[in-house]
Amino acid sequence: MASSPTSLVFKVHRHEPQLIKPAKPTPREFKLLSDIDDQEGLRFHILFIQFYRHNPSMHGKDPVKVIREAIAKTLVFYYPFAGRLREGHNRKLIVECTGEGILFIEADVDVTLEQFGDPLRPPFPCLEELLFDVLDSSRVSRLKCGGFLFALRLNHTMSDGPGLVQFMAAVAEMARGANAPSVPPVWERHVLNATDPPRVTCRHREYEEVAGSKSSNITHDHLVHRSFFFSPSELTALRKFVPPHLGHCSTFEILTACLWICRTIALQPDPNEEMRIICLVNAREKFNPPLLPRGYYGNGFGLLAAVATAGELSRKPIGYALELVRKAKADMTEEYLGSTASLMVSQGRPLYTLAGTYAVSDLRHMGFEKVDFGWGNAIYAGTAKAAPELASFYIPFTNKKGKDGIGVPFCLPAPAMERLFKELEDMLKG
Repeated sequence: MASSPTSLVFKVHRHEPQLIKPAKPTPREFKLLSDIDDQEGLRFHILFIQFYRHNPSMHGKDPVKVIREAIAKTLVFYYPFAGRLREGHNRKLIVECTGEGILFIEADVDVTLEQFGDPLRPPFPCLEELLFDVLDSSRVSRLKCGGFLFALRLNHTMSDGPGLVQFMAAVAEMARGANAPSVPPVWERHVLNATDPPRVTCRHREYEEVAGSKSSNITHDHLVHRSFFFSPSELTALRKFVPPHLGHCSTFEILTACLWICRTIALQPDPNEEMRIICLVNAREKFNPPLLPRGYYGNGFGLLAAVATAGELSRKPIGYALELVRKAKADMTEEYLGSTASLMVSQGRPLYTLAGTYAVSDLRHMGFEKVDFGWGNAIYAGTAKAAPELASFYIPFTNKKGKDGIGVPFCLPAPAMERLFKELEDMLKG
């Protein structure tokens, strides 16, 4: 379980932001988001970053020009991305397809890829310089070594991880000479709308109103970012805690259970306080026949929560938390997703529970690293950082020795981060 923050200072020459419009005229219309898309908890910007090495075979080609032109061509097919979000009755989000375009920034960075560290992982130094704080924007930065990085900021209500990968893969296809995406985009957001009238048929512990407490409400003071790497041998070590009747658990389940326990202990909440783990479960390949059509690029996941007291998590065997995580994931059904949509409409699109909550999203199999603009696969592709205090993402990762594993970024107050590191270290030692 390696962990190391990075420090680096560099100069950035940033060009003026420009709007990239679709390369051809696109429909002028209004499109409704789904009742899963426009919930309060998705009304923020997700940050992704991809690093690419210098490729001698691409000599004379400028990644800025190539990607900028490819985005313009792709927006012909994904034209809602070139529009603007509006809020309607009952806080319903609507895309006004105006064709105005997305903001694009070109930059040159006075640093080489190697200076970002080997291996590359969050937290990245001077992130605010690499991903300029402009809403709904993308940016390509050339590096001194001939490599480049592509950073993107997107309103989460428009897409989830798989939807964003689908869009970026289409941009990459256009950059390599295609005339149309191999997977045509599908809007069809009505598939995840509430029934009329709304029917909430399930208990949704992830949206319960819970009074906060001093012990688990993390302040924004002195937050630090840190990334942990779990090698195959360390994941094997965690599996030794799995009781026989849960022997077929997934890597996601055992890692999530262990992180939930260690993070809870690190925060030092009151033993009687309720702690939640929220798992993001992708609905795309969950059902047969599929609930969502191929090419759907909206938010296609459900939030599923498990709940236990801090005392239970810290005292009981790991199998206790593991069983709760497994049950939460198993609760994901078409009925549950439809009930969630109805909850959004009937209760004013509530935010998920914040007090005592830790959320995890598994990005390992989404394919961000396979987005190839012509320079080959990315050597790092994923979230630019952990969501402050609340969430972690599981990112595919290769360490210095060439071992594949899982990278997990965290953001916590410094003392809690040190306790988390120690708890994880002790757990891995058995």
